Amino acid sequence: MNADEKICGLDPDSQFVELAVEVFAMLADATRVRLILALRDGEMSVNHLAGIVDKSPASVSQHLAKLRLARLVSSRQEGTRVFYRLQNEHAGRLVTDAIFQAEHSVDGNPRHHHQDEQDKQ
Repeated sequence: MNADEKICGLDPDSQFVELAVEVFAMLADATRVRLILALRDGEMSVNHLAGIVDKSPASVSQHLAKLRLARLVSSRQEGTRVFYRLQNEHAGRLVTDAIFQAEHSVDGNPRHHHQDEQDKQ
């Protein structure tokens, strides 16, 4: 009867719930979260990212490959160098919000709330 109606992605019975769980599973790794945070500043090479997260380029490449398969990052090659960037703004925002939530578990008045107050002035 309502076969033509699309279910909102935010409905509890949405088909996207299972995909969201896969995204959370992909982000259940500190190195991958750090890579997403680093990429909020823009495109970076594997070697640059390896220096930021203090891991070998080979290890970082493996993490980035997983993030690429999950469509959280995309890549481009320039000669022998591979550059990565966030696929869209949602990956960065998701990780940022998770960090803000973590701040709430440590401090009742976390730093990001102080920043919001400064931005209003």
